[in-house]
Amino acid sequence: MSQAVSESELVARAKEDAEAFGQLYERYIDKIFNYVYYRTGNHHDAEDLTAKTFYQALKHIHRYVDRGMPFSAWLYRIAHNLVANWHRDRSRRQVIALDEIVLVSPRQHPESEMELQDDQRQLLRLIRHMPDDRQQLLILKFVEQMSNQEIAQIMGRSEGAIKSLYHRTLLAMRETWASEKAQDQAR
Repeated sequence: MSQAVSESELVARAKEDAEAFGQLYERYIDKIFNYVYYRTGNHHDAEDLTAKTFYQALKHIHRYVDRGMPFSAWLYRIAHNLVANWHRDRSRRQVIALDEIVLVSPRQHPESEMELQDDQRQLLRLIRHMPDDRQQLLILKFVEQMSNQEIAQIMGRSEGAIKSLYHRTLLAMRETWASEKAQDQAR
């Protein structure tokens, strides 16, 4: 079946046809894995939780009702709940493993490279200390490159609430960043 088949058609077929569910799996496996990976910080747990996400989706697909939201929003909610339980079970601080992202930068002087790496570490530390909903927002916005509307559907909020949360998140990050830079310069 080609990508020409609509998502809603595949979902309807997947309720009775494992091959159709397999096509949904192929469409969304990478996105769900990336989301889970950035929330857990390691490949092993991300693979495990991604598999559980699709297992839960397959197990409960008969209960899925199309309410105008994309099927992927339902998958992200399942993944979000599994990741939240994973963190709760392990009593760990939620971490985004963005330090494995390779940022493209022109080769510069060694001092510039060191400053860039230091800035990246500070930014990652800021993100890691943010509340769960703000981490989720940043992952969906910058890693998955989703629109505010898509993020709103996944997070179960209005688009206006997402815009507001995004704005507050960026302001808080900017303020914390400036404060830390000022403290570093004072040393």
